[in-house]
Parts: sequence; C-alpha cells; structure tokens
Amino acid sequence: MGSGQLIETLVAHQLVDEFLLMIFPVVLGCGRHLFSGDTYMELDLVHAKATSSGVVIATFRRNSPS
Repeated sequence: MGSGQLIETLVAHQLVDEFLLMIFPVVLGCGRHLFSGDTYMELDLVHAKATSSGVVIATFRRNSPS
C-alpha cells in the first residue's frame, strides 16, 4: 500500500519481490496504470482468490529464472 510514485522507484531499483493486489470489479473512468510504460518486470501468479463480493486478491512474485 502506498504511493504509486514510491512503487515505481522501488520497482526501477529491483527492490520489489512480491505484489499483493486487490482488484475491485468497479470502473471509475480511465483509472491509473499500476506500472508506467518504462517499467517491465516478469511476474508469476502465486495465488488468487475471489471473494463473495467479486474482489480478487492476487499474489504475484518476481519471476526467477530456473
């Protein structure tokens, strides 16, 4: 949780290993992008669960090559 700008800085310096995202089934205009166009990171979906209200809670980890 926190500032999108802080997250962009942490991702740019490869300091993020895992994302826990809560995805709500609501459309509010055009919204904001989670990652900027310059940001690229391969992620693996580790776990996902949908709640009874339709919220999806998903955990993504940085892809580590085998």
